[in-house]
Amino acid sequence: MNADFKRSRAPIFWVMFGGGGMLAALFGTALVFITGIAAPLGWPYGENLLSYERVLAFSQHWFGKGLLFALIWLFAYHAMHRIYHSLHDLGIPTGFVAKLVCYGGAFLITVVAAWKLLAIGF
Repeated sequence: MNADFKRSRAPIFWVMFGGGGMLAALFGTALVFITGIAAPLGWPYGENLLSYERVLAFSQHWFGKGLLFALIWLFAYHAMHRIYHSLHDLGIPTGFVAKLVCYGGAFLITVVAAWKLLAIGF
C-alpha cells in the first residue's frame, strides 16, 4: 500500500447526501402531499388524521422518534450538501467558512432535532 494516500472524509458526507436524496425523492413529495393537501382536506381518513393527539402519540413511540430523526437528519445533510456545492456553481468561494456554515448548520439541525425528540418523552 502506498503511504502517499491521504484519507478522506468525503465518503461520509456523500453517503448522507445520497441517503437524504433518496428519502427526499421517495418520501418528500408524499409528505408534502399528505401534510399539505390530503390531511387538511380530510382525505382519506377524515380530518383528524394529523390531530395533535395522533401526532404526539406517533412522536412519543420509539419507532416514530427514529423515523422523524432519520428524516430530519438526512434531509438536513442533503440540503446543506446541495447548498454547499451550489455555492461553487455560483462562483462563491467554498472554503472552510462555507463548509463550517453548511455542515455545521446540518449538524446543529440534527442535534436540535434529537434534543427536541428526546424532550417529548415516551
